Amino acid sequence: MFTKFEHFAATSLMGSPQEAPPRQDGHLQFDRDWEKLAFGVAIALSKQGHYEWEEFRQTLIATIDEWESTHELDDPEWDYYQCWLSALEKIAIASGVLEAGELEQQLAQVLDCKAST
Repeated sequence: MFTKFEHFAATSLMGSPQEAPPRQDGHLQFDRDWEKLAFGVAIALSKQGHYEWEEFRQTLIATIDEWESTHELDDPEWDYYQCWLSALEKIAIASGVLEAGELEQQLAQVLDCKAST
């Protein structure tokens, strides 16, 4: 169940089809465990005051724009959550939460621990 902030964050991404997370039957859709993790980390860091949610949203939009400018719009390699992860890494580095390259290392460690349980 979402808190008020989490609900606000998720619904604020519904402004345009470009920035809206994938949905299935009206619910957020995550196909891989790391997608849920990245989604939650982005919300948690904003909720903790490391950056404003709008900053993350604008970084996500810019990241998607960057991807679209270098790919065909029907490119089968399109992956919303890869853009999400890139945006998260950019804003986490800019806010001083992480150093470059650290996010992927941290996610790998968390997923390795989860897989071994």
